[in-house]
Amino acid sequence: MSVYTTVTDVDLAGWLTRYALGTVHTFEPIAAGIENTNYFLTTDKGRYVLTLYERLPPEELPFYLNLMAHLARAGVMAPAPEPDRTGALWSFLNGKPASLVARLEGAPVNAADDEHCAAVGKALAELHLAARHYRGRLGNRRGLGWWRQAARAVRPFLSPEQNALVAIELKHQSAFAKVKLPRGAIHGDLFCDNVLFVDGRVSGIIDFGFAATDALAYDVAITVNDWCTLPDGPDAGALDPNRTRALVTAYDRVRPLDFDERAQWASLLRAAALRFWLSRLYDLHLPRPGELTHAHDPSAFERILRDRANSEPRFPDT
Repeated sequence: MSVYTTVTDVDLAGWLTRYALGTVHTFEPIAAGIENTNYFLTTDKGRYVLTLYERLPPEELPFYLNLMAHLARAGVMAPAPEPDRTGALWSFLNGKPASLVARLEGAPVNAADDEHCAAVGKALAELHLAARHYRGRLGNRRGLGWWRQAARAVRPFLSPEQNALVAIELKHQSAFAKVKLPRGAIHGDLFCDNVLFVDGRVSGIIDFGFAATDALAYDVAITVNDWCTLPDGPDAGALDPNRTRALVTAYDRVRPLDFDERAQWASLLRAAALRFWLSRLYDLHLPRPGELTHAHDPSAFERILRDRANSEPRFPDT
């Protein structure tokens, strides 16, 4: 959610003629995240997030936007896209595909506890269940093929030990990719900063830019690696057992995980850690130009990956 493409007030006014939103009251960039250009927009009709998609090809946008619309109609706390006067959910702005979605109430939590993790596990399971009836399909653009490509790109920037770890994990994941697990639409990036809370309840799930059709349990692993990892201290990178159990138990009560998903838990956690370590390495060493861009520190996910590979966590008791 950095700013790569500048939108002036004049640019915005011209583009908003497509909509019936009334007068613009506020318009400001969002200086967080790394993928797309985002602005907060307030008009007579309501509050929105304007997104210019910097990497997504236009032909993939219907999957993301229609998924968000589907989930919002199903009662999931996802931001509903705003259709223009023709019913279209996106159009070009300054040469980039762009959309408006509702700005949801709430804020991310700074330090997640067991209750927050349980609420997120329940919300993710409800998202997966609601998405069962979504007909859109889209391969994961940050899947195994991209991991291999990214590994080649960042190899010159890594130590021999780091390159050895990447090679071992790619070999492991190549074998694991043959395992068949329940699949459907996943969020793909349900980190702490992508969940909003109001009074301890989940009020919004945002940033669907990495949604795809993939293993549902992989989405759980992505979420656990961020929400339930110890950030510092002698055990930095390891899983907090209480938060992990709270999140997975709450998920399992809504959408029970099957035998194979439980059996492959350690490999799923390793896959999720490898994916985000590689993407953060790529963004750090091969950045794109942008006004307010910043890259996340890859070292946190290197620690997570080493921990998951060494400890081979068992599926928590639920």
